[in-house]
Amino acid sequence: MSTTKTQEMCLSNQALGAVMMALQQSLLDQSDIVPVLKGFKFRYSADGLMVMNPPLVKFKTDSEKDAEETEE
Repeated sequence: MSTTKTQEMCLSNQALGAVMMALQQSLLDQSDIVPVLKGFKFRYSADGLMVMNPPLVKFKTDSEKDAEETEE
């Protein structure tokens, strides 16, 4: 009889933030979140799983928004 030892893992606060940023970007762009989540590279640390390539979420500044409104 073979016994398999499993190790439980949890997301670190950083990894949870990365998931939330991916969700926010997906909602803003109205795009599918699955490719972003599948592309995450994880590393185990003392705090839990860390995302090594978190998504970057870019927001427009007020001056950029004003410039766009002026062009319209």
